[in-house]
Amino acid sequence: MGEWHVVWVPDPGQWGTPPADGNFGVHDLPEAVARIGLKPGDPVYVRPDGIVDRDFLDFVRSKAFRKLERETKRNYGTDYRLLLNFLSSRGLSWRHATPQVLDDYRDWRCDAPENPKRIGGTKWDREAAAFTKLFKWGKVDPLPVDISRSEDRAADSVSSRVSWLTPRTWGLWSDIGLRGHTRAGLATPMWVSRTELRNTSFVQLLLSSGLRRQEGGSLLVFELPTQRLRHGRYMHGHIAGAVTRSKSSRTFYASVDSVGQVEAYVVSERAWVVRRAQEAGRYQRLPMIRLITRVTHGLSPKVEWVDSDGVVGGEELSRLDWRERQWLFIDGPDGPEPAWLWLTEQGLPMAPDRWNGVFRTANVRCEETLLTEEERKIRRQFRVAEVQGKTPYVTPHSCRHSMALYMLVLLNELFEKRYGLTKKDLRDFALLFGDPWWLVKSLLGHADVETTKRHYLAPVAHLQLESILAAAETTNEGQKVEDLDGLFARLARETAGIQDIDMILGEVP
Repeated sequence: MGEWHVVWVPDPGQWGTPPADGNFGVHDLPEAVARIGLKPGDPVYVRPDGIVDRDFLDFVRSKAFRKLERETKRNYGTDYRLLLNFLSSRGLSWRHATPQVLDDYRDWRCDAPENPKRIGGTKWDREAAAFTKLFKWGKVDPLPVDISRSEDRAADSVSSRVSWLTPRTWGLWSDIGLRGHTRAGLATPMWVSRTELRNTSFVQLLLSSGLRRQEGGSLLVFELPTQRLRHGRYMHGHIAGAVTRSKSSRTFYASVDSVGQVEAYVVSERAWVVRRAQEAGRYQRLPMIRLITRVTHGLSPKVEWVDSDGVVGGEELSRLDWRERQWLFIDGPDGPEPAWLWLTEQGLPMAPDRWNGVFRTANVRCEETLLTEEERKIRRQFRVAEVQGKTPYVTPHSCRHSMALYMLVLLNELFEKRYGLTKKDLRDFALLFGDPWWLVKSLLGHADVETTKRHYLAPVAHLQLESILAAAETTNEGQKVEDLDGLFARLARETAGIQDIDMILGEVP
């Protein structure tokens, strides 16, 4: 084989058809894998000699690794494989790695000109965290790398995936990428999308609420916000701790319009795919179904169910992770249907990571519409800044970044212009309720306001928004106060990293 390989434990029902004589003498491989303590999404490491590595099998089943999120397991699992191949090329096992060897590996990964796929500081910090966990579990002494040591962390560790779009630019991206419009805003002839309402509803919900992809992508139909706030523009809901990064439940807020769009999706596109799935008998063939019999209310709502074998069970809603949520069904008018909100065209729960593909496809449509044929031939990472700036580029997390930027600007505008607070009033208000930074931090569910400033609002963290907004109050001729669209457009011109429609379409004054 020549190098290490990693195999991922499939989900139930995804094992395929086993050979008649079994696999390596094992007739029920899924049961055998479960019996040794491996879970779906766990990595299994195969050495260059074709033998499963027992050390790594023990590590994967350990408390240190088992509690990680599935996506983190996949990221760390890939990082370990690269390190194992590097160590193997030097005739070393991971238990014999030294600080000098890890320094050499870091140099190759981050700085070596001979490496065509060098990584940045943020990616290295993730790898260092993964290696630290492994070496600590294996009691390797001295630790070859320790993410808690400043010298083992990258100085340039700021995420390159952060992107901000102004509200009008989100409209452009959605119209072209998700609705199939032309550059002129007209519907493309022969455009057909059976998931347009689902996709646009998901984007609007994340833009309005600031939920992460997994948080918004694993909502159940009965978790949609229903209670309006005082003036009716926003509604609040509850996000389960098991699907959050911090494992802590919290309240989230979404606009009435965005929730209304999701409700329209539920009674139209979603109802249609559910009916087709029921007619095709897809739900009866699923390996795991838990039919909800009761949902309690109160501070700790609980879901009670009966599975396809008649076994009764239940759990607090906040403790159900996204995989368990996919097994939940409700008794609909035409039979059982998924409680999971977002469904595929086949009527099955759409895993949160599949939204990445929806966003990638929309980005490609924007490129095809807004770039010339010659510009499209160049891969995005090699395009000059002028060409990159001609088309919006979005990831699911961009919704969260943009919501943070929008709320910060809006809160500053409210504090300074609409409320007319003096500097003393602002200080008193901040002591009682927190300043705009703190309020945005709370909306995002961050534990530390510095995270909000550094990773989400870096383009404006160095700006005195008070002076920007003060300058926006009147023009030199004493004309109308600048609106938020104009303010965002000016922020985009004066600050790196913010995508705005005027710059994309070449309408900068």
